[in-house]
Amino acid sequence: MTCVRPFLNDARHGMKALFPARTTTPASVHSCSSFRPSQQQIKTISYQTWSWRDAASKPKSTSTPPSKKQVARAPSHARPNVRRSLHTEVSNRASYSNEAPMTKEPTIHDIFERNTGTWQYVVADPSSSAAVIIDPVLDFDAATQKVTTQAADSLLALVKGKGLNVEMILETHAHADHLSAASYLQNHLTRQQGHKPLIGIGKRIGQVQKMFGQRYGVPAEEYRAVFDKLFDDDETFNIGGLTATAIHLPGHTPDHMGYKIGDNVFCGDTIFHADIGTARCDFPGGSANDLYGSLRKLLGFPEHVKIWTGHDYPPEERGNPISSMSVGDHRAQNKHIKDGVSEDEFVNRRKERDATLAAPKLLHSSLQTNIRAGRLPTPNESGQHILHLPLDVQSEKW
Repeated sequence: MTCVRPFLNDARHGMKALFPARTTTPASVHSCSSFRPSQQQIKTISYQTWSWRDAASKPKSTSTPPSKKQVARAPSHARPNVRRSLHTEVSNRASYSNEAPMTKEPTIHDIFERNTGTWQYVVADPSSSAAVIIDPVLDFDAATQKVTTQAADSLLALVKGKGLNVEMILETHAHADHLSAASYLQNHLTRQQGHKPLIGIGKRIGQVQKMFGQRYGVPAEEYRAVFDKLFDDDETFNIGGLTATAIHLPGHTPDHMGYKIGDNVFCGDTIFHADIGTARCDFPGGSANDLYGSLRKLLGFPEHVKIWTGHDYPPEERGNPISSMSVGDHRAQNKHIKDGVSEDEFVNRRKERDATLAAPKLLHSSLQTNIRAGRLPTPNESGQHILHLPLDVQSEKW
């Protein structure tokens, strides 16, 4: 499948015009475990089963189990990070098994929504099939005002095909560049699974809802209590047998959260791929100084920890979108926040850049929908769902 670059190379969160699409597939689904051999291509990793070193060393069949010295050992570099269960078969052959992981790491499915350049994630506990969905996208055509659900339906198909049980739908913040599919997914998953997954977001969403609710004339009853779970800073929660932590990452927006699951942080619109840099901070309540602090918090994790971004707008020289980079790679390569960049340098550069950026193309429709957790506006007497579009009058008013 050809990967279409939806935006020009820029850390502008969807500010450039779309290129003509060359594919009819609205979302492509990639699956990967916590072991990712390449950022460009996901490969299946298989583990070799180790038995005796050679036929000559194999003992004769006996009722006595082999001694530890007789047991074959895999080379240390080839042994995967899994629990090794040593078992004796009928022929007294010993082998390694990758039946269960030693560490609590998730299986991660990263799904790129091309029209908005958004990375969506399905993160699952491999031992229980419990899962969460992070930052799902609702398809929206700004020219026709048509709302469709191809991207969300792809997530539903993935979840069903993998036999996953979605416990929660997590939002990192109230997005300004795409509509959330959280409520649509909650509705369909409730019927599909027989129980209702919760929609979760950071506890500061209330101030964002109030601000934009007043700005767009959204009735308070349409955004009050639409989120089922409001996370405190550093609150821990479980995804099956996995432990996750909600991390406050302000800067892009004041309510912004990240979610650390094992050695993975899903950072939303805080940091992008190293050749793009970081997210803009000129939305109401945004702060370049706060973003710098959040970035240093992220890059303070051990170097092997992976950071999974919320968007990618790949330049021509890179080609395909990439969902994650390690902390170490960001510290060495990120054009905005690599090691050695001071807070003053970062803030000045970020402010200069933000002053040149246009508003996101789906700004008004996104915010009005997302403060409602992805619910549609209450229909009017004609049965229509209405969003408000403010005019930007450039000349003298009449």
